[in-house]
Amino acid sequence: MRLNAEIEGEKVALEVRREGGRVFAEVGGRRYELEARRVGEGEYLLTSGGRVYECRVGAEAGAEAGGRGSLRVSVGAREYGVMLTDPKHLRGAGAAGGEQGGRAQIKAPMPGKVVRVLVEAGQAVEAGQPVVVVEAMKMQNELKSPKSGTVAELRAAPGSTVNAGDVLAIIE
Repeated sequence: MRLNAEIEGEKVALEVRREGGRVFAEVGGRRYELEARRVGEGEYLLTSGGRVYECRVGAEAGAEAGGRGSLRVSVGAREYGVMLTDPKHLRGAGAAGGEQGGRAQIKAPMPGKVVRVLVEAGQAVEAGQPVVVVEAMKMQNELKSPKSGTVAELRAAPGSTVNAGDVLAIIE
């Protein structure tokens, strides 16, 4: 899983892969291989190079209830403020144009091919609900509704090619 992380104000790329109890991570270009074992709610024991580290993960103080990504991470005696964002979700949210008169446009983030259309015109959608799947550079990207509302217009059809910036759907 690839994520964007901001650790104590420093932005870094984060990639994490899990295989059983082993965790392989790359944080800002540095690679780690750990044994991870959950010992309680938000509590883990991490083993690396024969050393054991106690790790606690919880919501950042003052974070909104249910707010994703804003964490307080303690490893041993050190504490870190960590903000995680998923670049896939950013693509879907960033692909939407600003709301004009209660309308939001879902735009193609890059040239590609429409693989699936997951909604119909007139259908009610929730904020964050996938609307269209576009394949670009051999990767499928779910473009999500930036707001709750109704699908006013669909301009995408499965199999059609799209250019960056093409409006694929309008949500009212």
